[in-house]
Amino acid sequence: ALDWLADNEPVIALEINVDARAYPLKIITWHEIVNDLVGDVPVAVTFCPLCNSAITFDRRFDGQVFEFGTAGLQRNSDLVMYDRTTETLWQQFTGRGIVGDLAGEELAFIPSSMISFADFRAAHPDGKILSRDTGFSRSYGENPYVGYDTIGSDPFLFRGPIDGRLAAMERVVTVSLPEVDVAYPLSILAEAGVINDTQVGLDLVVFHQPGTSSALGSRVIAEAEDVGATGVFERTIGDQTFTFQQDGDKIVDVETNTTWNILGQAVDGPLSGEQLPQVVHADHFWFSWAAFRPDTLIFEGE
Repeated sequence: ALDWLADNEPVIALEINVDARAYPLKIITWHEIVNDLVGDVPVAVTFCPLCNSAITFDRRFDGQVFEFGTAGLQRNSDLVMYDRTTETLWQQFTGRGIVGDLAGEELAFIPSSMISFADFRAAHPDGKILSRDTGFSRSYGENPYVGYDTIGSDPFLFRGPIDGRLAAMERVVTVSLPEVDVAYPLSILAEAGVINDTQVGLDLVVFHQPGTSSALGSRVIAEAEDVGATGVFERTIGDQTFTFQQDGDKIVDVETNTTWNILGQAVDGPLSGEQLPQVVHADHFWFSWAAFRPDTLIFEGE
């Protein structure tokens, strides 16, 4: 992959049972769904370019393993999938069946992150990368949605009302918890580097690290704006809750001064080798998240 992936190119990173995989957006933007088996778990890794939504699901449902495809439809500009067993239509954003035999049912989410190839390689030097040898002829590495992520522009194909609390194309890091949905605007997170938060009794930390290019800006993805990468984790290990801060270009916890990477791994210091519990999250455009989660709480600062 070093021959065709630049360090700053975005990948969807996933690890299950010490099996680490990365799915470059330069490939998955053109296909939107990858059915895979990771750590013996059947997964569907999905990306909706119109919403900037990278979401991973468990493909198992009610004793069956489904294979998913793109339905060629959008709802609120978001990808609509279908399973090839029952042909139920599923909403990518929510993982919910919307038309068909399994309408109303929900798929299980699996934590994944959108990070740079360099960050993935540093964390998982033996990790596997989705190959370009897909059997299809596509312009991998070129962005078919040039300039789409420009703040102030209108979302393509979206006809619903825009929640005016943020700009439609503002990037937000989103978390859905029991009783509350929370959006952390990238404009706040990128400046802070780290956000320590508590929601419905759960102590959270949100990381941001520069070095990952947008998949939806320039024609060549590797030349696009640096929007950085994010991670969301519980900030409690065992019976100890940590407070995190940015120290130069590093993220450290105040209690032990251990250094942590964007994947929540302790990479240097007293806690080296520890892993923060992952929280299912995604980086979306605000208009799309608000269309499905209109009661979302917007984080406004510590």
